[in-house]
Amino acid sequence: MTATATQTPPPAAPRVTNGGKAPRLRITFPVILLIIAAALIVVSLVRIITGANDITSDGQIAGALAGAVPIGLAGLAGLWSERAGVVNIGLEGMMILGAFFGAAVGWQTDPWLAVLAGVLGGAAGGLVHAIVTVTFGVDHIIAGVAMNILATGVTAYLAKRWFTVGEAASKGGSPKQSPPMDSIKSFTVPGLSHWLATVENHHWFLISDIAGILGGLVTHISSLTILTLVLFVATFFVLWRTAFGLRLRSCGENPVAAESLGVNVYFYKYMAVIISGGLAGLGGVFLAIGTHFYLAGQTGGRGYIGLAAMIFGNWRPGGLAMGAGLFGYADSLQLRNGSSSVHALLLLLALLLLAMAAWKFFRKSYVPAAVALGFAVLLAVWYALTDSVPDEVVQATPYVATLLVMGLSAQRLRMPKADGVPYRKGEGG
Repeated sequence: MTATATQTPPPAAPRVTNGGKAPRLRITFPVILLIIAAALIVVSLVRIITGANDITSDGQIAGALAGAVPIGLAGLAGLWSERAGVVNIGLEGMMILGAFFGAAVGWQTDPWLAVLAGVLGGAAGGLVHAIVTVTFGVDHIIAGVAMNILATGVTAYLAKRWFTVGEAASKGGSPKQSPPMDSIKSFTVPGLSHWLATVENHHWFLISDIAGILGGLVTHISSLTILTLVLFVATFFVLWRTAFGLRLRSCGENPVAAESLGVNVYFYKYMAVIISGGLAGLGGVFLAIGTHFYLAGQTGGRGYIGLAAMIFGNWRPGGLAMGAGLFGYADSLQLRNGSSSVHALLLLLALLLLAMAAWKFFRKSYVPAAVALGFAVLLAVWYALTDSVPDEVVQATPYVATLLVMGLSAQRLRMPKADGVPYRKGEGG
């Protein structure tokens, strides 16, 4: 009688504990929908508690969208450049060039020609930045700062030469301002806009808030806003779904490896930075058309804030759009209702920080959880003991929001590996 051999099962794979932390939450589409739904409920509760009905009104959302567009375009410009490995601190200067040349053409011709002139003006700034950084290898930060200074000086000089003589002077031109130009076409969805406004005015819980948000997205929407949405979708498709985009992104990750595979790294870097300048110029001309003028200092640091939105978005179009939308919302809030709405925002921020503290505690990140909880308590006490906030706080709201966004998103960032790294052809050989 033969003994039956017993088979020994293979050893179990070692269990990954992730350092004792809770498993990382995957950001899927259902999770995104749940986050949006939870945010809407919290905002609606804050509106009812505080009586600040404007925080979800159609006018507030329309203003937020208008404020987000130039920020989003600046961030999109930075995304194109940095995905190819070129840091573009000069976005502010390229926006200035776009606003100036757009207004210089727009007051004499058609608004769409102004848009074209603004894009070309920004692209020219991008070309200069590419020559300096890609061809001559100048430090990207230094080159970007120089671009901002150069653009400010050039436009100030040309404004004195172009806007203070002849017909331009007679129509209101000055060294600080261009003559006025026409608005660009805007769109409203007939019927739907009026119905949503009616529902919003009932101030129902959640339903009126959704109506106000949707109403702001279908009422008096600029053609340039629609164009911006198309550009965001096109950027994602081109950079992540085409061979051109793959080659461009490879130049920002490992240009030496890309060169070894036959990619013309210089060509793709030039293309990316020129496109970056054109997008920044479009953001500048959007500001000029929105106010009907070019004004000195009109960009107001939006190029830098666009870079912050891009970093918050982890160098991806979707996250960038969220960052730009947050700044646009904060900017619109302080411009429309000032102290009362910003005071309501204190309670909203306290609730959001409380939720973040709970999440960090669940993730076993105890120090960040304690910090978030501490700030939540301070904001709640501030809200409870006051009826308004100082004007200085109101004016600083968009910039404080930008700092908060950057601080809260810093742990999940991954920039392109070769971003800002000088490149020379054949250096890997």
